[in-house]
Amino acid sequence: MCGITGIYNFDKNRIVDELRLKKMTDIIRHRGPDREGYYINKNIGLGHRRLSIIDINTGDQPMFNDDKSIALVLNGEIYNYIELRDELIKLGYHFKTTSDTEVVIRAYEEWGIDCQNKFNGMWAFALWDDKKQQVFLSRDRIGEKPLNYAVFNNTLILSSEIKSLFEFGVPREIRPELIEIYLVLTNIPGPDTFYKNIYKLKPGHFIIANSQGIKEQKYWDLPEIDEGNMLCNKSAIYEQFTYLLEDSVKIRMRSDVPFGAFLSGGLDSSCIVALMSKISAHPVETFTIGFPFKEFDESYLANLVAEKFKTNHYLGTVNPSSLEDAINLSAFHFDEPFGDSSAIPMHQVSKFAERKVKMVLTGDGGDEVLSGYNSYAGIKFSNKYSQLPVIIQKAFPTGIDFLSKAFNGKIRYKLNHIVNVLETANYPFVQRIANKASFTPLPLIKNLTSNIKNIISIEDYLTDRVNKIPYKDDFYRLMYFNYKHNLPDDYLVKVDRMSMACSIETRAPFMDYRLIEYMVKVDKNIKLQGWERKSVLRNTIGKQLPNKLLKAPKKGFVIPLMTWFKDEYNFKLMKLENLKSICGLQFVEIIINNNTKGISNNGNFLWTMIMLDKLIKK
Repeated sequence: MCGITGIYNFDKNRIVDELRLKKMTDIIRHRGPDREGYYINKNIGLGHRRLSIIDINTGDQPMFNDDKSIALVLNGEIYNYIELRDELIKLGYHFKTTSDTEVVIRAYEEWGIDCQNKFNGMWAFALWDDKKQQVFLSRDRIGEKPLNYAVFNNTLILSSEIKSLFEFGVPREIRPELIEIYLVLTNIPGPDTFYKNIYKLKPGHFIIANSQGIKEQKYWDLPEIDEGNMLCNKSAIYEQFTYLLEDSVKIRMRSDVPFGAFLSGGLDSSCIVALMSKISAHPVETFTIGFPFKEFDESYLANLVAEKFKTNHYLGTVNPSSLEDAINLSAFHFDEPFGDSSAIPMHQVSKFAERKVKMVLTGDGGDEVLSGYNSYAGIKFSNKYSQLPVIIQKAFPTGIDFLSKAFNGKIRYKLNHIVNVLETANYPFVQRIANKASFTPLPLIKNLTSNIKNIISIEDYLTDRVNKIPYKDDFYRLMYFNYKHNLPDDYLVKVDRMSMACSIETRAPFMDYRLIEYMVKVDKNIKLQGWERKSVLRNTIGKQLPNKLLKAPKKGFVIPLMTWFKDEYNFKLMKLENLKSICGLQFVEIIINNNTKGISNNGNFLWTMIMLDKLIKK
């Protein structure tokens, strides 16, 4: 796990500025505090910050082939590097190191750009081929590792984080037309960023850059499926799923430094710990972050898992007094508006774990692989609800809405949620996605953004994305959308930035591409048996877990923002002066006041707006 930077001048006669390259690399030191390295050869320059996990003594970067005609900087890990190394040795290659980085170089020498298809891992790399006079950029299939780039002043500039591009001198020109998309989805979906002329390399894609310019191409996608003939044999599915997940955990435990696991108390991370305990000869180090509010706290469930598998367990607590620091830290590390507030506990558990280990395994991606979100059950519910008489469909939400007005606080919020579920049950697919993603009613967001010129509506954006989905059934379409949007634009971004802020590497066994390609083909009724979420996991590795955990409702990595923003000290964080200058002042005030008075829970939406306000100011 590291940070990479690069400068490529399309004009061969323009020498790379060494000081600029160093500034770009220094500002992402947190991604790799152990070592730094540089390669400059006329119009090409590569920078690297190293977090040493594999081959500590001889794995420094940039790394070269024998005649130094190839130079490579790599961020991430190639988990099957041992198997690939053995294969390449049989083909006649010799190795000077035991690192996965050298395996990438040799694989490129043997298979060229097709080497990407041989890798099982998470990566973003930049490879200079001096003989071909070209830069080869690659990003892993799912998008675990980031790679940002810009073409500015006849130069290709690249980095793990956007802030490096600003250090080079790329202008910080924001794109207000993306604000509605951000306020609904809480992120700026790739390949766009919040800034003009700065882009994210898409997952499963690569770029070839030479004196003629750059060309981006796709090397991987989710497999085609036959929706009328999906995998339905339970016993065969359970057996193959168990094998693939266990092997994924096993190869992700390859490390030359101490490692452990994030244990949230949820089903996914608990199953990862169960498999690690089976494989490891020593007790697993597990780390949990708790909350001072009982309704958000799952630490007691994590403790049950720790006791069951005899782990060395460590428990920390999220501190609400750190909210202002969390805002400033998030603005620095995400570089662009990012409204997923679970970044706060992710950072704190990473900081907590960094005292003991340098690498952890996580349960991230389980909801995507297993189709475990409540929205999948929502699709099933919508199909059944739409079959009821129209008069009943209209009566239910009206009656519950009337009842909710007699309450404030938690009861009112829950009744409002039920009304929203019922009212949106018959919405078109795009509208359901938008309503599910948004923390506040869409009409209010429309009012907030009504003064922004050339605004891109969330409906237009989602319609364009959904129309490109090759699957037909709404269940499978949602599965595709979650893989292509939720993971690379939200959850994996959150985990990467917040763990790297603490110089700790995270590895997600559910993100093994073999497991993903297999589970995409499994029938929806096997994944969601009745109303049971994650049936495949529950009926395999999940059988080893405490019964209390299996029966616990899904909470997610959420924090009590509504309550925190009512605190007198934290209330001052909601001035939002920069946002008010762009959006409607009165509507911003409505959102703040409704949260303060307990009319609606706007805590998460306030966080989303604060992060936008912070980045507009910068």
